[in-house]
Amino acid sequence: MTKQIDSLPTTWAECPIEDIFAPLEDGRTLHQGWSPQCESFPSGSEETWGALRTTAIQPASFEPEHNKALPSHLTPRPLLQVRAGDLLITCAGPRARCGIACLVRSTRPRLMISGKMYRFRTPYNQMDPRFLELYLQTGQALAEIDRMKTGGSDSGLNLTHERFRELRVPVAPFNEQVRIADEIEKQFTRLDTATAALKRVQANLKRYRASVLKAACEGRLVPTEAELARREGRSYEPASLLLNRILAERRSRWEAEQLNKYRITKKLPSDQKLKAGYKPPTDPDLAFHDIPEGWSVTNLGQVAWSVKDGPHYSPKYAQSGIPFVTGGQVRPSGVDFDSAKRISPALHAELTRRCKPETGDILYTKGGTTGIARVNTYDFEFSVWVHVAVLKLVPSIDPFYVQHVLNSPSCFAQAQRFTHGVGNQDLGLTRMVRITFGLPPLREQRRIVEEADRRLSVIEELEAQASTNLAKAQQLRQAILRRAFEGSLVFQDPHDEPAKALLERIRRTANPGYAPTQGKGNHQSRRELASKETFHV
Repeated sequence: MTKQIDSLPTTWAECPIEDIFAPLEDGRTLHQGWSPQCESFPSGSEETWGALRTTAIQPASFEPEHNKALPSHLTPRPLLQVRAGDLLITCAGPRARCGIACLVRSTRPRLMISGKMYRFRTPYNQMDPRFLELYLQTGQALAEIDRMKTGGSDSGLNLTHERFRELRVPVAPFNEQVRIADEIEKQFTRLDTATAALKRVQANLKRYRASVLKAACEGRLVPTEAELARREGRSYEPASLLLNRILAERRSRWEAEQLNKYRITKKLPSDQKLKAGYKPPTDPDLAFHDIPEGWSVTNLGQVAWSVKDGPHYSPKYAQSGIPFVTGGQVRPSGVDFDSAKRISPALHAELTRRCKPETGDILYTKGGTTGIARVNTYDFEFSVWVHVAVLKLVPSIDPFYVQHVLNSPSCFAQAQRFTHGVGNQDLGLTRMVRITFGLPPLREQRRIVEEADRRLSVIEELEAQASTNLAKAQQLRQAILRRAFEGSLVFQDPHDEPAKALLERIRRTANPGYAPTQGKGNHQSRRELASKETFHV
């Protein structure tokens, strides 16, 4: 049994949600759908049946275009067809997606619910379905539904129909339900308009960020070194000479690392053996794109003398200790250490013998969302998982220039092409080093970084303001819902039929044998009737 709802107005009542289910076309009160092996594409015509994806159900929003076409050799199940007036709720999936509800206000024909969702209705002219949809969006309802979910992992939970039927919901007098739903729709319309404007701002800022980074890696963000040299009547070092120095530094750094390893084992190799062990980087894709005067084409393998990733297993975590960073915690704006798990200092020392992030290294995501780069600017130690690569750059390149280039649309697209695998996708170390980009002279790199940082800082400030305002909009939405279900949003008419009488009539209509003054043996309850239903059609 779920817990009682907090205080209600005197004319309201509460009941298990199953008490306000109306019979569906076959007499049942709750349908769970069917999950056949569908096509990978949506049903593009009202003549073709489709099965809804769970993403069709958004909080208080039905999006029927999220469906998969039913193959022609399978027979559709019309009893599972979604109709206007249906209430839908997801019953399986990740925690954030299980228990999302919406009212179907309109829909196209020949769309069926899948096995990851329930379909139900409220009695016509006795319960306003909008009122129930709104309650299922409240923090109280969402928290109660969350407690009902079962499963061993947040990535795969279930809301069983037995538990869902027991969810306690408030019931207001019918006329008051209508007044509440009308008022909330009016207030939410204004709120939705403001929210849509904020999301447009976010989308525009995302496009502007991409355009800044695109201009940076194409030589259009600041005057090129060649242009300035001509204007000022001086010479400059072209990137071709810089690249030669970078390749020499790369080899020197690699040899120094090998010598350090040999010193530990006290087995110093001959110069000939050391030189023979060096593997030069692969050449960049010279068909990459047109580059400005004075630039060269390079790739990640040429500018990084070491490319390593973290352990390929999940380590044993500790209550406190050294941060252990995964791919999802690396962002262009910084590393989210607050959400990182911790490992013991002893395990950290063991892991960093293979891969040790140091100040100035590039952290580059190679699992999950691949192709996100961030310079390590932190003065404390941490370890990384396999989904994060640590790139150690040669000194003659600006690491922040590499960060901006790797986050640019061109390099991000290359990273996606080099990402392989289904489910556990990975941008392999041997593939990421082939990512190709333009290399400007060093002085130009620093001007690019300075101008890019200036513009990106403005973007980040505006993005933070937009995110804050969106969070406030969500808080305001919940505040409106809270007032509504406390009975303080609209006036209460003393002439309205009390909810208790309304519930008695609903129960009597649904179960002619219902007699509230008799014992349980004299009638069948809704729950007893429900237990005889078959939920998979």
